[in-house]
Amino acid sequence: MTERPLRLVLIVGSTRSGRFCPTVAEWFAAHARSRADVAVDVIDLAQAWLPDVLPGDEDTELPRPVRELQPWLAEADAFVVVTPEYNHSFPAPLKNAIDWFFEEWQAKPVAYVSYGGISGGLRAVEQLRLVFNELHATSVRTSIAFPNFDERFGEDGTPVDAARYEKSAHAMLDELVWWGHALRAGRERTPFPAGAGE
Repeated sequence: MTERPLRLVLIVGSTRSGRFCPTVAEWFAAHARSRADVAVDVIDLAQAWLPDVLPGDEDTELPRPVRELQPWLAEADAFVVVTPEYNHSFPAPLKNAIDWFFEEWQAKPVAYVSYGGISGGLRAVEQLRLVFNELHATSVRTSIAFPNFDERFGEDGTPVDAARYEKSAHAMLDELVWWGHALRAGRERTPFPAGAGE
């Protein structure tokens, strides 16, 4: 029996003016969409308009941008986060977006595509792994990093070493899909424990 495609949400994690993040995200999204085992949605945080002030205990209604984004994350089976590295970490708007939600991340796999200077954004990814672990998400081991990113992409928006990076993307997606099916089956069989991590 053929399993239904995974709902993969790709998150464009930078909102900075003049950002390079959409170029990296569009390249990866195109590669992911070439596969029959995933259905890809892209969420650009620059267009999500999430508030940067989180609610207190007395707040009962979530802001409209949060309510609008919530079902996209809740219905996802897996996530890919595209992030630059700023000052050895990931962007503040990405952390803000993560913190607005909780159950939406639980028991789902997360993969990472990063870019930056000499480290290729890997220091940002290492910190994201800690954050998503706290939210009961499963970070896959394989990731994609673009060191000195301005030298890695041609004018057409694709990596100059395309075959190498496409191979890496395929390997990462294979791993993400495996975890996605395993965790989706687990969630459908037994709901994730209520109150875990609170």
